[in-house]
Amino acid sequence: MGNTVAREDFEWVYTDQPHADRRKEILAKHPEIKALMKPDYNLIWVVVLMVLAQLTAFYLVRDLDWKWVVFWAYVFGSCISHSMTLAIHEISHNSAFGNSKAMWNRWFGIFANLPLGLPYSISFKRYHMDHHRYLGGDGIDVDIPTNFEGWFFCTRFRKFIWIVLQPFFYAIRPLCINPKPITRLEIINLLAQLTFDVAIYYLWGVKSIFYMLAGSVLGLGLHPISGHFIAEHYMFLKGHETYSYYGPLNLLTFNVGYHNEHHDFPNIPGKSLPLVKKIAAEYYDNLPQYNSWIKVLYDFVMDDTISPYSRMKRQLKGEVKQD
Repeated sequence: MGNTVAREDFEWVYTDQPHADRRKEILAKHPEIKALMKPDYNLIWVVVLMVLAQLTAFYLVRDLDWKWVVFWAYVFGSCISHSMTLAIHEISHNSAFGNSKAMWNRWFGIFANLPLGLPYSISFKRYHMDHHRYLGGDGIDVDIPTNFEGWFFCTRFRKFIWIVLQPFFYAIRPLCINPKPITRLEIINLLAQLTFDVAIYYLWGVKSIFYMLAGSVLGLGLHPISGHFIAEHYMFLKGHETYSYYGPLNLLTFNVGYHNEHHDFPNIPGKSLPLVKKIAAEYYDNLPQYNSWIKVLYDFVMDDTISPYSRMKRQLKGEVKQD
């Protein structure tokens, strides 16, 4: 089962996150990067095709044996579902229609949410903006695990279970760390999702519903793509809190692996982040990076010095503005 990890608390730091200063420095040296700060209209068509692909899958699995429903939920549905959460991530940054049409992005996010089965898009946007503004902020950034997670999931077996249960922790954690009042858009997101789920059940039955929900849970849990949850900010090297991944799964995840680049320039769509790295190579080539999310998952479980506590955390000062 492995021994208890050495770390017993988060890595508290008293410096600002590095991304704002690096962004200013890069823009001063490479002002041409500003031209990349524009919507990615191709994202709209990709999301529409993904929704249609899942609708087709809901129809095709309706009469399959249960073993095949489970099989396709993990092999196909999980990949589409996890990819769609990262499309929603892109949409939360207004990458589909641009900042001038912010509400169009919110409505489109609700549409993209439909094949996931559970309402997610609007709440994610609210909390994700906090993650960018206040990276590691105590009581604000809900990407940081709770003290319970760090304390309990401290052996190899427990860390493995923690990875399997990732979607549940991401759903529950905001309610524990930073609960927010429900907004009108979140209610609309919920009602739209419930209406869609009822329609799928009425049309094609329980197997289609199971495929939809199982694909979302499995895709966000023990799955190769889920390596990005840990790869992005878990401190495998002391002093480094954001890491990029340059492997092939970026093709399925809207380049979320380019995570240093994304935090430096959150208003540049994922499609253009490889170009950011190419233009400002002197800033990114020597930063710690990964080429395998599967290896990240393996190392997280097997390295007894790494746990949910392996995150940088900040005590925020001054006024905090949240969505």
